[in-house]
Amino acid sequence: MTFYKKYVFPYLTRYDAEKIHYKVMDVLKFVCKIPLAPSVLRFIFEKKDPRLERKVFGLRFKNPVGLAAGFDKNGVWTDELANLGFGFIEIGTVTPRAQLGNDKPRLFRLKPDEALINRMGFNNEGSTFAGRELRKRKTKVIVGGNIGKNKTTENDDAVYDYLKAFNDLYPYVDYFVVNVSSPNTPGLRALQEKEPLKYLLKVLERDNGRKSKPKPILLKIAPDLTNEQLDDIIEIVKETRISGVIATNTTISRDGLVTDRAEVEAIGAGGLSGRPLAARSTEVIRYLSEKSKKAFPIIGVGGIHSPDDAIEKLKAGASLVQIYSGFIYEGPGLVKDICNRILQDKI
Repeated sequence: MTFYKKYVFPYLTRYDAEKIHYKVMDVLKFVCKIPLAPSVLRFIFEKKDPRLERKVFGLRFKNPVGLAAGFDKNGVWTDELANLGFGFIEIGTVTPRAQLGNDKPRLFRLKPDEALINRMGFNNEGSTFAGRELRKRKTKVIVGGNIGKNKTTENDDAVYDYLKAFNDLYPYVDYFVVNVSSPNTPGLRALQEKEPLKYLLKVLERDNGRKSKPKPILLKIAPDLTNEQLDDIIEIVKETRISGVIATNTTISRDGLVTDRAEVEAIGAGGLSGRPLAARSTEVIRYLSEKSKKAFPIIGVGGIHSPDDAIEKLKAGASLVQIYSGFIYEGPGLVKDICNRILQDKI
């Protein structure tokens, strides 16, 4: 058992999950202002090896382990997080207008399952704010911009929200992720249906094609899609010519949890992430990869708590992986552990 898991994580869990998130990041931001501290953090947590480099959708990643969206919603911590060894960092979900998100409490730990339930509701300061923050960054870590629609925007008008967020972030991010799969914005997942999704992606790609340097656009999908819906996703990716897929977002399923049912029901609605999502996420990755004959890159995310979990997703067809709940439960050392295992297994 690592020092983090034995001593640090139990201490952190004494506090509300959302509040301690911000307090820990305040500490990291303060530490990174100390001379030489960023170099020390990189020495501890970063694994440098040219064999870890990956070129995916035209971008060169120093390693294939990224931080999933949701951790840094506004792009305010990219420099600090870059010191923890990540090959890339995805910010957001960013909406065009600032919004508070859902009522608190809205982030819950299911410790027996090593899982989280969240119903954050795209709380963020808006795309103009995120763009200003990213403009200040000093590190060269690859940054993705995960974009969504505001809660008050009707689905018929959602394309305008995505376009505004896309254009506000365009100068400052390396790739984009279209999020239509969060369960925490009412009606959002309806945009995953074939025709609305095809229309949205075509409009974004058309706008992207007008730029001097078009940027990769990926689609983030839910783990709760049927095989028929996944077939539609494959067709849509090919037809719209977007760059790839992120599989998967959180799930609305509560199957197989060991946490007391009454506790889970008391928490209520929200997306489940962490270990319980691992198998389904890998199934989706494998299905998309095999059915499409590896026609597009896939970023694998969901339930990665160990090097074995990451290797499983890479072998299933993922080109890159992302962590979130595993980062919280296992600590920042997980990134380096995964990188070491990738080198050991020559993946």
